[in-house]
Amino acid sequence: MMKFNHALAGELGLDASALDCDEGAALFSGNQTPFGAEPLAMAYAGHQFGHFVPQLGDGRAHLLGEIIARDGNRRDIHLKGSGPTPFSRSGDGRAAVGPVIREYIISEAMHALGVPTSRTLAVVATGEPVFRETVLPGAVLVRVASSHIRIGTFEYFAAREDTDAVRVLADHAIDRHFHALRAAPNPYLALLDAVLQAQASLIAQWMHVGFVHGVMNTDNMTISGETIDYGPCAFMDAYDPATVFSSIDRHGRYAFGHQPRIAQWNLARFAETLLPLLHTDPKQALAIAGETVNQFPAVFERHWLSGMRRKLGLCTVEDGDLALVQSLLDAMQTNAADYTNTFRALCDAAEQPEHLRAWRSRFPLTKDFDEWFVRWQGRVHAEQQTSIDRAASMRRVNPAYIPRNHRVEEAIHSAVEDGDLSRCDELLTALSLPYQERESCNHFAQPPAPSDCAYKTFCGT
Repeated sequence: MMKFNHALAGELGLDASALDCDEGAALFSGNQTPFGAEPLAMAYAGHQFGHFVPQLGDGRAHLLGEIIARDGNRRDIHLKGSGPTPFSRSGDGRAAVGPVIREYIISEAMHALGVPTSRTLAVVATGEPVFRETVLPGAVLVRVASSHIRIGTFEYFAAREDTDAVRVLADHAIDRHFHALRAAPNPYLALLDAVLQAQASLIAQWMHVGFVHGVMNTDNMTISGETIDYGPCAFMDAYDPATVFSSIDRHGRYAFGHQPRIAQWNLARFAETLLPLLHTDPKQALAIAGETVNQFPAVFERHWLSGMRRKLGLCTVEDGDLALVQSLLDAMQTNAADYTNTFRALCDAAEQPEHLRAWRSRFPLTKDFDEWFVRWQGRVHAEQQTSIDRAASMRRVNPAYIPRNHRVEEAIHSAVEDGDLSRCDELLTALSLPYQERESCNHFAQPPAPSDCAYKTFCGT
């Protein structure tokens, strides 16, 4: 067992001492099957970079089964990298240590940041080589999610014109995630709206912390509204909405600033699968679906702007808030300012404006920021809140620590090349309390050197 998540095991009601051992490693590597379990590989389809593939599925993953967690909710236990399945498409079904460690670090960081996400229960070294560009050590990741139902799962059955199967799947999704929708006049329209609301909130939360998913295909979007499939993902350093890290996203389809638009596009594909359930008249069904999907930009902006107000310490709503936020982002982009550190510095400035002087030197061109700062100070001073309370509230939503790409790579390199997980553990400790500054962790807040900024990620398959 390379890594075991004792905190998550406790939340799930699992006996960590009985699992963080050789017997647990045998279970989580797929070498032993839990009593009563019937593992399966899930089938789904998907639009990958806009192109439809009618059959994808779990090519290197197996769903062990479900458990009831301490909170009473169901959780899937899923093995990733556990070998070939009928959906492997000539792949070996394996995973290498590096991508598995990346998913562990980033999924746990997202959870600590408060972003809905799948999580990692364990990482098991297989002792077998995995052949990619080079020979790499193999591992299996144990993933936990409220379910693995994807937009692509619906597309799989819709592409086969199996309306009965779509209905069964939709009923299951409602029962699993949105049980209250059973009482809606049209539960399937309510399902579409619920998934839209969940995804709008999720994407807004991604952008509040500078996260770039990297591969927002429809098979990587869950119905539950959880982040899933951490492949070529990364966190933005200098603010730029065109930021792309994925080596395969050559045209920037899934760039940071494109994520809301892509989410709406994916939801339109989801709506298409539900058309026969929305109305017996195809034209009316299309109109109903279109009316719902077209609400996404306004729903997303409401979630995003609400979060950005909190990041700027604003308690009230004013008509000029969107322009105020955009002016700051424009200044940050012009000056290549670090996204995370800029907002964290504003927490100090909210408490004592003179704290901003040292930080201002990071803006090579300061006039546009100075003008914005005067506007922001006028806006916050008009509210009935003390500067200390405002700064405290801002520190609760503006992280001091994110999984900086160069730090993640250091941890991965150490684990892969030396079998040393100490850097991984140190990074996870910092990321476990991302909103609390600690002197021992402050080196994790430093942006990368200019030589490390041309960063590319790979999906690891």
